Amino acid sequence: MNHTIRLGISTCPNDTFTFHAILNRLVDWRGINFQIELLDIQQLNERLFADQFDVSKCSFHAALLRSDSTIVLPSGSALGFGVGPLLLSADPGALPPRSIDQVTLCPGEHTTASLLFRLFYPQTSAMRQVVFSEIMPGLRQRTADYGVCIHEGRFTWQDQGLGLVEDLGTRWERETHCPLPLGGLVGMKSVPREVLRTVQTVVRESLEYSLADPDRALPTMRQYAQEFNDDVLMQHVELYVNEWTIDLGAVGADALHHLNEKAKGADVIPRDAAGVEILPL
Repeated sequence: MNHTIRLGISTCPNDTFTFHAILNRLVDWRGINFQIELLDIQQLNERLFADQFDVSKCSFHAALLRSDSTIVLPSGSALGFGVGPLLLSADPGALPPRSIDQVTLCPGEHTTASLLFRLFYPQTSAMRQVVFSEIMPGLRQRTADYGVCIHEGRFTWQDQGLGLVEDLGTRWERETHCPLPLGGLVGMKSVPREVLRTVQTVVRESLEYSLADPDRALPTMRQYAQEFNDDVLMQHVELYVNEWTIDLGAVGADALHHLNEKAKGADVIPRDAAGVEILPL
């Protein structure tokens, strides 16, 4: 097999951990010529909508919107319990948002974090979309009242004097009894299935390479992380890389079904949307 794949992944530690062996050619690419770009998750979502990748990490919110033209690969997802975005406030002890005069910073229009805020706090404040790394600084500088925090900030918000309004992932778990599906790896349906299955094999082997000795992925993780503390980076991996990152399985499929139905109920996606398809192996 000799096939070029334009691959987009995020700079967050769970992705650089998962793709460390691919990025450094430590596993067999199996005849695939990977052309790799590392971007912020909302940039990946935008590039997905522009059809600029053959395989890409994206928010599952974006995957729902592109379900007609993409298929989810079983490996590489961020899904789990206790992994959800946090709704933070500039003032510790602040009540939940309740006025459109208030501003909530969100990490991108098509992120699952923004979707959860829309599901749980509809029309309660003005939403402003920014790069995820600008959210906590914006709260500290009082340019907004609330912020939906993702990635490493989940572990550092207390050190920055911010308040926790709600763990949106905990609320999801309480209402659905499912792990929260944040993001996953999707392939374009225009790519031959046998090529996507080969990509899936290489991704899984890359993940298993890092899992066998997690510390050897740290140099790649440090290179792209917003937070350079190794303990925080490994906390991120321990939280977001789990059995469903290896294989979504039936539990992952059920979680995606719940996300699809809730998004339909809130009129975020069309009521007749079919939902995502997972690549059969």
